[in-house]
Amino acid sequence: MNLTGLHLLLSYKCTHECDHCFVWSSPRAEGTMTLAQVREIYRQAAELGTVRHIFLEGGEPFLYYPIMVKAVEEGRRCGFQVGVVSNSYWATSEEDALEWLRPLAAAGLSSLDLSSDLFHGEADEQTETPEARRGTAAAQALGLRCGRLTVQTPVGGALYPEQPGDTLMFRGRAVAKLLAGVPRQPWESFVECPYEDLAEPGRVHVDPLGYLHLCQGLTMGNLFQRPLAGWVAAYDPQKHPIVGPLLAGGPAELVRRYGLAHEESYADACHLCYTARQTLRPRFPDLLAPDQMYGVGL
Repeated sequence: MNLTGLHLLLSYKCTHECDHCFVWSSPRAEGTMTLAQVREIYRQAAELGTVRHIFLEGGEPFLYYPIMVKAVEEGRRCGFQVGVVSNSYWATSEEDALEWLRPLAAAGLSSLDLSSDLFHGEADEQTETPEARRGTAAAQALGLRCGRLTVQTPVGGALYPEQPGDTLMFRGRAVAKLLAGVPRQPWESFVECPYEDLAEPGRVHVDPLGYLHLCQGLTMGNLFQRPLAGWVAAYDPQKHPIVGPLLAGGPAELVRRYGLAHEESYADACHLCYTARQTLRPRFPDLLAPDQMYGVGL
């Protein structure tokens, strides 16, 4: 396992409550990283020796602005490239956006990615929100590399392939909010994970509780209980109770392996995998965690 990237979920809390959100973020969501925890993660990443890239995400990391800026500064000091992902709620004007971004540029921010689609507000041609447009202009004025994160939006239950953006994946809140009218395929057809390299993961997400997510809600361990280097050295995808079946035959094999009750059809591989994992959580509580990733208690 050659781990080169860590994505830190600084908080599950967000200004938005998007219907497609993998991590069930909302203004009510709980769980926020402290600066001490960020420093401990950096220490462990440096000790591992292979991590090159750090991304600060959420939720919405700008809600914890001083911690985020300090995390960028100290991450750069540790020798990492540090990026931030945001919904750009703070870009109420281009002048204001410049003031929000100026300290990040001074701290050495490597990249900024802004969400921009109908899930994140009113958008032009379903792809660009005014906030993202203003945030991008401010970033460019400061010489920051700025990208867009756009997700296809279902309209009347249909996904339009010609619409720009990443494919909508039916996991997290999307399973509760966006399935109505979406075409489905037989459950047996989902024989692989199309999005994550579970055999040789190059990146993992770290949440405020310390869980190391191979995919949101599917963990390899907790780095507040055992060092990152130990988890990486011990990772055996074939022996992992969830990853092993997924590698052998995708979500369909996960259902077969544990004899799970299921519907006859699902919207996509994520839909089948997520619902199977929901059923398996009592059996593997440390590997299918935390509650936040499954909308429990919200």
